[in-house]
Amino acid sequence: MSEVPVRLAECNPNDDLGGNMIIAISGLTGSGKNTLGEILAKRLGYKLVCPTFKDLAKKEGISLMDFQKKAANDSNIDLKFDELLKEEVSATGGNCVVTTWLGAWILNADITVYVDAPSEVRAERIAKRDKLTVKKALVHLNERDEQNRKRYLKVYGIDIYKTDFFDLKLDSSKNKPEKLADIVEEFIKTRSDFSNRKILAKSTNVFQSPAGTSFLPTSRKSTKN
Repeated sequence: MSEVPVRLAECNPNDDLGGNMIIAISGLTGSGKNTLGEILAKRLGYKLVCPTFKDLAKKEGISLMDFQKKAANDSNIDLKFDELLKEEVSATGGNCVVTTWLGAWILNADITVYVDAPSEVRAERIAKRDKLTVKKALVHLNERDEQNRKRYLKVYGIDIYKTDFFDLKLDSSKNKPEKLADIVEEFIKTRSDFSNRKILAKSTNVFQSPAGTSFLPTSRKSTKN
């Protein structure tokens, strides 16, 4: 069986970050990716791009889970959604923050950020947001994460549980959203000398940063194995 490709987007040869920048933030249900994206976009003065299945489900007058089941049987829904995402990003002319499940995989992003937290913490957030019991919220997020994973594997060959290629991996249970935004901003500032720091990372394979975060020594990987 062939290995799952890391990313679908091809590497950008113009990777000096001197011009417009696309920041892709991904994460599982309740991870805090949208909250971080909103704060970061506001601070940087960037356009926030965050289309969701929730919006499409609402338009059709059905629940999110029912819409996901519909998408599981019709891959065109995902493909059309992702084409719309690319169009919306292109329309910004760059300098945007994208907070979608697959943005980091399908977009030619300059910086990729993965936000995570233990399932119990994510369940508590979902319970508070959607007025559910924590037990029901935990069932909901586990079901949604697994449905999305299976669907993306089927449609794209992408495993959303494989996140080693991300530039930054942040634990939102250990830092408040504002602190996470500070970390991303600092990373952007140091990104210009990232190639020099790669040499120092060869022995450790990771740059240590504030608690709950890590800087990976590569900003991009091609889909070639």
